[in-house]
Amino acid sequence: MKPYLSEVPRLLRLCGPILVAQMAQTTMSFVDTVMAGQVSATDLAAVAVATSFWLPLILLVQGVIMALTPIISQLNGARRQSEVASAVHQGFWLTILVTLPAMLALYYSPQALHWMEVEPLLAEKTAGYLHAILWGMPAYALYQVLRNFSEGLSHTLPTMVISFIGLLVNVPANYVLIHGKFGLPALGGVGCGYASAVMFWVMLVGMVIYTQRSPLLRPFAIFSALSAPDWPRIGRLFRLGLPIALAIFCEVTLFTVVALLLAPLGAEIVAGHQVAINFSSIIFMIPLSLGMAITIRVGHCLGENQPGKAKIISIMGIALGCMMAMGTALTTIWGRYWIGGLYTDNIEVIQLAASLLLLASFYQISDSIQVIAAAALRGYKDTQTIFYITFMSFWLCGFPIGMVLGMTDWVVPAMGPHGFWIGFLVGLSVSAFSLIWRLRVIYARVEHNSRANRPLVDGM
Repeated sequence: MKPYLSEVPRLLRLCGPILVAQMAQTTMSFVDTVMAGQVSATDLAAVAVATSFWLPLILLVQGVIMALTPIISQLNGARRQSEVASAVHQGFWLTILVTLPAMLALYYSPQALHWMEVEPLLAEKTAGYLHAILWGMPAYALYQVLRNFSEGLSHTLPTMVISFIGLLVNVPANYVLIHGKFGLPALGGVGCGYASAVMFWVMLVGMVIYTQRSPLLRPFAIFSALSAPDWPRIGRLFRLGLPIALAIFCEVTLFTVVALLLAPLGAEIVAGHQVAINFSSIIFMIPLSLGMAITIRVGHCLGENQPGKAKIISIMGIALGCMMAMGTALTTIWGRYWIGGLYTDNIEVIQLAASLLLLASFYQISDSIQVIAAAALRGYKDTQTIFYITFMSFWLCGFPIGMVLGMTDWVVPAMGPHGFWIGFLVGLSVSAFSLIWRLRVIYARVEHNSRANRPLVDGM
């Protein structure tokens, strides 16, 4: 038992700054929503609609770049630090290649608003926001490369500090650009897009300065000379990162599609669903951050040729995540009406949100298991399976069950949002069991390779 318990403080030290950074990023989105809503309902709606366009695209780019973390952690664990800078440089080249088409897609995405027959003023403000935040996409993507470089070396504190700097920039920039202070034009909700773009560039500059001056990161000389594109290595990095990106995209789009399907059922139902989703997404940051720490630790131990320790870390991480999930689930059950009241004073919305939060409390354990198991698999560089399992669990199991229970009378009278949330529970449970099974397969494979004296680390 001692080897398992000894990993808890290490995981928590890595997880803590990541969790604070994730919460800071969530707060940035909250600030945009609140400050735009103070201008008008149209500005608020524009920010919300625009987010549904740019967030999946930026998460696709970020998902591809996330492949750098296990690569850096394994190289570091294997004492192959001389290869780290080149790996980061190939990450820069790949980032440019995937960001450019994402920017083109974002630039032309407002065309969809005309096909959707969105009200002209709302369409205009949404397009303005998208074209404004477009300028910040390169900075955000390059920042993620440096973030994964730092976190791959088990150095997570910069992520937390720079996320707070971004938040401190975002709030006054929003105020100035939304309301037109210091002689600037009042841009309303569109100002949130420009403020976010400015914030992304500030975060990138902050991370560059830290990378150059930090005693831990400076020896890697990331900026001394840029390696030329190594297309085979870039291809391997892309093949490792693309399944991560697609898995994230599958999960994000599922919740987006369900929100669209519920829209015809009325504003109160959509609002109740959104309250429950928003609170659940905040709770989700806990296992997500723990999972990121597990990716780092598993990769590092594999680099050190300690597969047994990597297995202990992943098992202990899942157990720790389950304990945390039980705590958050009990808190959600106990405070579900109070939580709904934080968002609105509409009694119908609060009651619906409370009933959905009750279902959310049941799936928090499954959600925690599946996100941490997926993170452990990323540490083993087993990413394709994550995508296959995510797609199968969410879109072939959870979504059809949600559709049948929520929108039809085939099994029971149509349950509306409750049917979809039962579908979420089923999908997350299937994902959790499937990913645990895959982890067991990987454990056996890695142990076999270790006994056969085969290398566990292949760099990129």
